[in-house]
Amino acid sequence: MNIQLSDHFSYKKLIRFVLPSVVMMIFTSIYSVVDGIFVSNFVGKTSFAAVNLVMPVLLLLSSGGFMLGTGGSALVGMFLGEGKKEKANQIFSMLVCFAAFFGAIVCVCAFIFMEKIVRFLGADGKLLFDATLYARIVLCTGVAFILQNIFQSFLIVAEKPTLGLILTVAAGLTNMILDAIFIVVLKWGLSGAAVATACAQSVGCAIPLVFFLRKNKTPLHLTKPTFDAHALFRTITNGSSELVGNIAMSVVSILYNFQLIKIAGETGIAAYGALMYVSFIFAAVFLGYGIGRAPIVSFHHGARNTDELKNLFKKDCTIVAISSVTLVIFSEILSLPLAKVFGGYDPALFSMIRRAFMLYSFTYLFMGSNLCGSSFFTALNNGFVSALISFLRTFVFQIAAVLILPKILQLDGIWLSGIASETCAFFVVIFCVIFFKKRYGY
Repeated sequence: MNIQLSDHFSYKKLIRFVLPSVVMMIFTSIYSVVDGIFVSNFVGKTSFAAVNLVMPVLLLLSSGGFMLGTGGSALVGMFLGEGKKEKANQIFSMLVCFAAFFGAIVCVCAFIFMEKIVRFLGADGKLLFDATLYARIVLCTGVAFILQNIFQSFLIVAEKPTLGLILTVAAGLTNMILDAIFIVVLKWGLSGAAVATACAQSVGCAIPLVFFLRKNKTPLHLTKPTFDAHALFRTITNGSSELVGNIAMSVVSILYNFQLIKIAGETGIAAYGALMYVSFIFAAVFLGYGIGRAPIVSFHHGARNTDELKNLFKKDCTIVAISSVTLVIFSEILSLPLAKVFGGYDPALFSMIRRAFMLYSFTYLFMGSNLCGSSFFTALNNGFVSALISFLRTFVFQIAAVLILPKILQLDGIWLSGIASETCAFFVVIFCVIFFKKRYGY
C-alpha cells in the first residue's frame, strides 16, 4: 500500500511511514558503533580515543547538511501541500548545489587546519597524530556526507522513505565490510577505519544523487537551479534548530572531553566515546521518528488541515512516551554486555563504561520529547521556537550541567549531566507546546 503525505494517519499507517526513517537512523548509528568496536579492539585504546576526540569536530563541519535538509524539506513539503510543485523542485535543486559548493570550501579549510584544531582540543603525541590522520582522510569525502544528510530528508518528502533506508543500509554495510577488510585483514589500522568511513559516505551520496538526477515518479527531482535568496533564508532560519543542535552537541562533546581529560584521562575519553556511540543509537529512534513525521506535518500545515495536525500531535505524544520508557529499560539491561564489547580488554575501561551506561540511561526519559518537540516546530516552519528549544537544551542546560555537576559529583557528575539538562529542556518544550497550540491548531 502506497502511503501519501495527504493521507489520514492511523497509528499503524504513521508507524509504517516513519519506520524506514527510524531504521535508517538506527542503522547509521549501528555502523558507527561497529566502526568504534573495530578500532577499539583491533587498533587500540589510544586510536579509539583519537576518533572520539575528533568526531565532534567532523560532525560540527557536517551540521550544515542537517540544517539544509530539515529546514529545506519542511519548506518544500509546505509548497507541495500548496500545490506549487515547480517551485518546490527549484528550491530543492538550489539547496543541493548550495550545500555542495559551501561544503567543499569548509572541508578544504578544515583539512588544512586540522592539526591545529586537534592540538587545541588538548591532544599531543600519538593521540594528536592519530586524530589528525583520521579526520583528514574522512574530510576527503566530507561533501558527500553533507549531501547524504540532505538527501535523507528529501527522500521522505519524495514519499520514498524506504529508498532512504536502502541507501543507509548500503552505506552501513560498505563501512562494516571495509572495516573488516582494511583493519583486520590488511592491517591498515586507523587509516583503514577512516578509508572505510570515507567510502561509505560516498555510497550514501551517490545513490540518491543518481535517483534525483534521473526521471522518477516522485514529486521531487533535480532541475536547473535558480538562486532564491528568500527561500534560502527561510531554509536556514527554519533549519537553524538542527544546526544549533548539531553545533551544540559537538561543542558539548568537546567540553566533555576537556573535563574527562582532567578527571579520568585517556580512559575517560574512551569511555565517553563508547557511551556516545550507543547513545546515538537510542537517540536515532527519536531523530528518525522526527525526520519521518516532519514532511507529513509540513504538508498538512501547508494544506491548512488542522484536524490532521491534531491527530498527528496526539499520536506523537503516545508513541514518544512509550518509546522513552522502553529505551531506559533497555539501556539498563544492556549496560553489562555493551561494556564488555567496548572495554572488555581493559578492566578500568570496562568498569567506567558500565557505570556511565547505568547513570546516563535516565536521560532517555525526556530526550524523545525534547527532540521530537523541536522537530515538530521545524515541520511547522517555526524555526525560531525550534532553535530556541535546541539552544536551551544544549548550549545552556547541557553546558551548565557538565561544568557544575562534576565539581559536586566528580566523574558521576559527567554521566548525570544528561538527565539534568533534558529535564530542564522538557519544561521548555511543554511551555512552547501550550503557548503555540492555538496558533497552529494541533
